[in-house]
Amino acid sequence: MLRIPKTQYTAFCLNAARNKSTNARPTTGDEYQYLQRTKIPMLHFQPSLPRLPIPELEKTCTRYLAAQQPLLAADAYERTKEAVQQFSKNEGPKLQALLKEFDSKNKHTSYISEPWFDMYLRDRVPLPLNYNPLLMMNPDPRPEYNGQLLRTTNLVISSLRFMKSLRAKYLEPEVFHLNPAKSDTSKFRTVTSLMPSIISTYVAYTFQAYPLDMSQYQGLFGATRIPELGKDRIYRNESSRHVLVMRNGNMYAVDVLDESGNIEQPATLYARFERILSDGKPPAGDPLGLLTTENRDTWAAARTHLGQLGDNEKSLALVDSALFCLCLDESTIDPNNPIPAIRNFLFGDGTNRWFDKSFSLIVAKDGTAGINFEHSWGDGVAVLRYFNEIFKETTTAPFAHPGLKGAQDQAKDAVGSIDFTLDDRVRAAVRTAENNHNAVIDSLDMNYMKYEGINKNVCKKQRISPDAVMQLGFQLAYYKQHGQFVGTYESCSTAAFRHGRTETMRPCTLATKTFCEENERRNQPNGKSLAELREIMNKCSTMHGQLTKEAAMGQGFDRHLFGLRHTAQQNGLPMPALYQDPAYAAINHNILSTSTLSSPALLAGGFGPVVKDGYGIGYNIQDGYLGSVVSSYKSNRNGREFVDCLRAAYEDINKVLTASGPPSKEK
Repeated sequence: MLRIPKTQYTAFCLNAARNKSTNARPTTGDEYQYLQRTKIPMLHFQPSLPRLPIPELEKTCTRYLAAQQPLLAADAYERTKEAVQQFSKNEGPKLQALLKEFDSKNKHTSYISEPWFDMYLRDRVPLPLNYNPLLMMNPDPRPEYNGQLLRTTNLVISSLRFMKSLRAKYLEPEVFHLNPAKSDTSKFRTVTSLMPSIISTYVAYTFQAYPLDMSQYQGLFGATRIPELGKDRIYRNESSRHVLVMRNGNMYAVDVLDESGNIEQPATLYARFERILSDGKPPAGDPLGLLTTENRDTWAAARTHLGQLGDNEKSLALVDSALFCLCLDESTIDPNNPIPAIRNFLFGDGTNRWFDKSFSLIVAKDGTAGINFEHSWGDGVAVLRYFNEIFKETTTAPFAHPGLKGAQDQAKDAVGSIDFTLDDRVRAAVRTAENNHNAVIDSLDMNYMKYEGINKNVCKKQRISPDAVMQLGFQLAYYKQHGQFVGTYESCSTAAFRHGRTETMRPCTLATKTFCEENERRNQPNGKSLAELREIMNKCSTMHGQLTKEAAMGQGFDRHLFGLRHTAQQNGLPMPALYQDPAYAAINHNILSTSTLSSPALLAGGFGPVVKDGYGIGYNIQDGYLGSVVSSYKSNRNGREFVDCLRAAYEDINKVLTASGPPSKEK
């Protein structure tokens, strides 16, 4: 993917916009229907992607103990060490053999894929806050393109172009370019496209390019998670031609493809969305989207009853089969205080959302846009690719321009209200869902921190990992606030492997613990100097880099231990003592749950805490600052205090960085 610093990207957008706006793009033929026509077949690398490795049992045990050590008192650590040693000698080898046997019978996928899907779909907690994340998009650098109707039209057109390219397999393969100057080139595309698929991935490696798994992309469009008792299911439809549009809790089916499957003209789509924005329909009295905020079993029972009334099954089919959900909101964003908008896009009041859809494209009244996506079908790789592509096109080469007039729509049924027959039981379920959702969101606190003393360029100059610096800040902030260290989760993609999902990177290490403790006693007698703290910080960064690399290569311990436990359950075997050790529960009770996305399209990203007494930290490292959106539950954590501690932590880290200067280059 293209990586351009934000300031340069804005200039790039403006220049491209000036060039394009004078020359309208053609809206006929393939140039309008498809976003890309890849030189390398979209799934060319898929057959040769390596399989996700099952780590060696002894290495997993060693890594697990290393992650536990900074969290446990000496006596507790010894008990955990004993449980791990027993596991490695007794139950572990048998479970490892069974897991490998399962893996060898399922060479088309990964050992984690099936149990990971199962875990998501069996969880009964509500989707908002617990699972659905948010990506908020930067505004178009040209104010005249930020009107709600115009931006909606352009975002939908680019979304459909992406979807059609995906389904026709015209999208470029997803590739991580370690050295873009060497590999993001026509030579790379020519050479790898000429190679047989069975070896093409390994040829890409010689360019320092790493093809990524694209199996999740099929879940983007025409998909919905349907609630069922005990375990949900994913529904997919590849023949639908409409999107689900929501406004003021009212639902509409809007045709966006014609009968031949071609994207409708910009003026036609503009007119259809204009009809919805100007229809004057009052807010829905019983907005059914609220039901998607409920406990999954509660929603499953309500949905079954709803489907038995009138023609509701047909209405639900229109919702489920829609290409995606488009939410037209009445909200606006204050650039100086983005938290209200982030709250609205992440969970809102639930009335204008259908959280079960694979993703919802949200466009506010001022044109602020974002993506809220359901998480069971896939991880951030596919969503971020889609997010980046539509942002790039709509801000540099859109199809709809200011002054566009809606075309007279000959297809009178192209915009249809999705109506439901309701009874007292459904209305009561909606009121209950509303009360439950309001209670949850009222209890949630969200805070934003922007620290300008450290940024990407500072870290580069200091020859230290920006991600390591940010994660060290989280550890130091929590230590300042609570005087202890807790289970910490950083998500790491394993998409370099066939059907890879994610691995957990554990940022709390003995090195970060030492730094935090020594930093807080720096002004005491015999305290460490800034130069000595810098040496410890370098160790933190080195260890962080090693753990990140191991996780990305499928060599963490979390997914392996998860797979071994799942194997025991599937085979009716006794649960080993390791899994009953309180330390195992504690390290998986992730007080600090963190995730980062790097994209010039991203204004902010956020998600809810994964445990009631935790913090959900969505962060990004920009050219000018470090940014974090921190969520927490008011009754369990003081989010404002944590953010204050986080700012103080980065002040301390900045002192260490600037006082000691960059380390000398190793020979």
